[in-house]
Amino acid sequence: MSEEDKKQPSLWQVAQSVGAALFGVQTSKNHERDFTHGKPSQYIILGLIAVVIFIGTIIAVVKFVISLVGVD
Repeated sequence: MSEEDKKQPSLWQVAQSVGAALFGVQTSKNHERDFTHGKPSQYIILGLIAVVIFIGTIIAVVKFVISLVGVD
């Protein structure tokens, strides 16, 4: 393992891992890094934030489409 693989993942790397998890794609190298050196709390918090943003986006899109159709 290189020196970079042994250190804790940065916030950006955690965010990328959470995004990859939402889409169901992740490299085995990043997966191993996450489970070996990552703090679960970081992934849980960023995962919850990502889910809230995702649900908010879906609600906003549905409301927009409904307003275009004219249904209230």
